[in-house]
Amino acid sequence: MLYWAAVFFIIALVAAVFGFGGIAASAAGIAKILFFAFLVLAVISVLLGRRSPL
Repeated sequence: MLYWAAVFFIIALVAAVFGFGGIAASAAGIAKILFFAFLVLAVISVLLGRRSPL
């Protein structure tokens, strides 16, 4: 998922260079959503991985 966030970030940068405002905003929004989803999943996996076995 972090890969897709990076891909959409690169697309947003390229679109911004060429001046396509709508495309850049869309790609940046998707990248932001995917980044935060990855961040939440990473925190959950760290918290669940640190539990002691019963």
